[in-house]
Amino acid sequence: MIRALYLLPLLALLGKPVLAAEEALTVYKSPTCGCCIVWISHLEEYGFTATVNHPDDFNSVKKKLGITSRTASCHTAVSEQGYVFEGHVPARYIEAFLAKPPTNAIGLSVPAMPVGSPGMEAGDRFQPYDVLQLNDDGSTSIYASVKTLQQQYE
Repeated sequence: MIRALYLLPLLALLGKPVLAAEEALTVYKSPTCGCCIVWISHLEEYGFTATVNHPDDFNSVKKKLGITSRTASCHTAVSEQGYVFEGHVPARYIEAFLAKPPTNAIGLSVPAMPVGSPGMEAGDRFQPYDVLQLNDDGSTSIYASVKTLQQQYE
């Protein structure tokens, strides 16, 4: 364990993601969606673990979790604490959110499927996007604005 602690600064310098502890997420997705699999791999690079479910009625799962058509994407992840992460939310923002959940927030969303977001990589193509904070009253606010490809991994 002590040896691993010495490696953390080195990994950070090398640009490797570092999580203090492994966090488990349950991911709901279509069995045929390939971008979801790539997004899950992105999470795993950051130390998250994922249990995948393919529900028969995916829309009812989203509705139950507070996801609206305005905030929806192709997959939904739920943390052990019950927070919801909808769509291609970069792992760094999930990590920051879980470390200090905002008051009255139920999770984060990247609506639609922005080109260049984790799981939606297309070479050097990138579409700037917002990571929305989902609030318990049904409102949203901007949690982060991702303007560059690199910003989502810093």
